[in-house]
Amino acid sequence: MNPKIIKDPVHGYVEVDAAILPLLDSPAIQRLRYVRQLGFSFLVYPGASHSRFEHSVGTMHLAGVACRQFGLANEDRLLILVSALLHDVGHGPFSHASEPLMESWLGRTHDDIAGIVNTRFSSPLKQIGVAPEDVCAVVKGNHPLSGIIHGDLDVDRMDYLLRDAYYTGAPYGTVDAHRLIRNIHLTEEGVVLDENGINAAESLLIARTLMRPTVYYHHVSRIGECMFQLAMLGHGADLSGADRERLCMLDDAECMHELRNSPDPRARDLAARLYERRLYKRAVYAGQDQVNAAVFQTGWPLERTREVAAEIARAAGCRADDILVDIPPVPGDMSLEVQVKNRHDPMGFAEISPRLGTLNQTRREQWRLGVYTLPELRDAVAEAAAEVLHIKKPTRQGTLF
Repeated sequence: MNPKIIKDPVHGYVEVDAAILPLLDSPAIQRLRYVRQLGFSFLVYPGASHSRFEHSVGTMHLAGVACRQFGLANEDRLLILVSALLHDVGHGPFSHASEPLMESWLGRTHDDIAGIVNTRFSSPLKQIGVAPEDVCAVVKGNHPLSGIIHGDLDVDRMDYLLRDAYYTGAPYGTVDAHRLIRNIHLTEEGVVLDENGINAAESLLIARTLMRPTVYYHHVSRIGECMFQLAMLGHGADLSGADRERLCMLDDAECMHELRNSPDPRARDLAARLYERRLYKRAVYAGQDQVNAAVFQTGWPLERTREVAAEIARAAGCRADDILVDIPPVPGDMSLEVQVKNRHDPMGFAEISPRLGTLNQTRREQWRLGVYTLPELRDAVAEAAAEVLHIKKPTRQGTLF
């Protein structure tokens, strides 16, 4: 049987092996057509309505390019292609926006796909000679070949940077994926980068750094996510574990329909606001120089932020539901644990690229603590939040950001 050809706006014509078609056409993969890749970024960038399905197909395509470059045996190639296609099958509605709820309610993340793979893909995987447990290990990062999809220079990251930049129109996600793949080698010691690929690797790091505040952590996207999470908390408060599992496996439209018709008035109101783009506004948006950064290094879980929201609400004289507290983890340092192959002795990437330290410092400076509320409550909430969270007034330079 001939391979299926898919026209992709990012990579051009993508071939899908005939053996993989039953997986591609499965309900669990087709569901990803209706899960937005960037959650609520479409509230900022109207073009950002691309889906997890597109990204999964694109990741599979780049994984195929990498497999050919590395000369993998056919059985290993098939394992990597399947793992690339299935790597995001565990995402909930609006992608990463539902991740904290999955962690709190279900005790898992979107990378924990064993339950889905074993119940929905076990038979078709065995028919093509791919072990379900190997797919789960690759996706989770626990397989010798995981680095192709789950590593420092992985095809998952290459595709989403290119794709997200294309659909948002943000000119920062440029990555020369093919040049980077052509200059990567798999050895017994791990991944080795040819010195001709240094610039391509640096472009990936620069793209990650610039896309973070512009797209992934844009304040409007974060406000949308926080409003969605509060709506889900209200709607799911009295649900059973099985119903919460079902809720986290809906697609975007099904989930919004359920929230807009929720018996919980808070969930209905927040869902309506999201649908009509009547969003909360920033009362506080503070960088590390305004807070005791050590307290927030690992970020605060959803339950803790709701406790703080209630404390701020008491001080501001409003309802806890009128306040959203957003404390993401401070970005960790990017590191490329790869050796660079040159005409002399192999060297670590950080020894050759002085830009790495600068980019990591930039990422730390991009971090923001957000407190959001209704427009008419901004002043009162800002004052109360500053007291509760011990936030200093911004410096003149800080106001530029």
